[in-house]
Amino acid sequence: MYLKEIKSYKLPAVKPSDSEGHVQKFSPPKAPKSPEESDIANDLKAYENQTVDVEGQASGGEATAVEEDWFVLFGVIIF
Repeated sequence: MYLKEIKSYKLPAVKPSDSEGHVQKFSPPKAPKSPEESDIANDLKAYENQTVDVEGQASGGEATAVEEDWFVLFGVIIF
């Protein structure tokens, strides 16, 4: 009897308007703004002319300060 009822069941017809209220309308995203190209050449020259900062090197030929270790234990015995 159960199988007979399942076989005789017919699905309701699907209409295109059935999805309304369940699915948001698609709207394409806005196109991104293009970068300002008028000053790119000057920015590139300024970038190429920058000096490279390297950690541990003194600027202008100065001697670098010796960094001391602040966490030093003298004569501590732990049992």
